[in-house]
Amino acid sequence: MDDILVDWDEFRATRTQLGAAFVRILGYFREDGSKSVVAIEEAMRARDARGLVMPAHTLKGESRQFGAEKLADLAEDIETFARHCIEAQVSPEEYLPRVVTLRPLFEETLAALEKEANPLVQRRAPGFGRAVGY
Repeated sequence: MDDILVDWDEFRATRTQLGAAFVRILGYFREDGSKSVVAIEEAMRARDARGLVMPAHTLKGESRQFGAEKLADLAEDIETFARHCIEAQVSPEEYLPRVVTLRPLFEETLAALEKEANPLVQRRAPGFGRAVGY
């Protein structure tokens, strides 16, 4: 499933469940997710495995809520590795390449979610909106 950016069935189920609050909650995901990404990057720069755990855990849970599977899987991977580093008392620096991919993946995922959630995005049936020649 790691090739799937967003599980759209899960996304639609969440949108249905949240109803009118959906856009507001997606906005919270944008804000909280951005903060989590920054916190993960800062913890990695400091080689602080403990500092990786909570923001990765938070990002994982919030991502799954919206069906953002690829992002959730990466956040879970970072969280699991950070927990291992804490137990083994080693630096998490070998995960730097994975952490570097987090921000672009978050941005790509958020753009896809917001595009799908935007009520101004027109959804045209095939054949509509084309010029008709006589």
